[in-house]
Amino acid sequence: MAKEYVEERNGGYYIANTRVSLDSIVYAFLRGESPEGIAESFPAMSLERIFGALAYYAANRQAVDRYLSAGRTEFEALRQQWQRNHPALYQRLVEARHRSQVPGT
Repeated sequence: MAKEYVEERNGGYYIANTRVSLDSIVYAFLRGESPEGIAESFPAMSLERIFGALAYYAANRQAVDRYLSAGRTEFEALRQQWQRNHPALYQRLVEARHRSQVPGT
């Protein structure tokens, strides 16, 4: 019997019967994380589910890549809107992010 590891709901892809998005798994994999490393980052996810999600991605790569690209485009539009509508807050967030990435600060 075939097992479904990914489901589409609410306009997104999710690991079946969880709140974990396929995006999270795919982006971790594309950053070079191993399936075992991804499983460590998501303790509620079994290694089987991680491999199942990656197999789904491999089998549906074009569709998932289009979905991820659309998400990045939407995120960028929202980021720019925030920057225009809340410039002072946006600047403080940028500075805080920079400080958190600089060693010794």
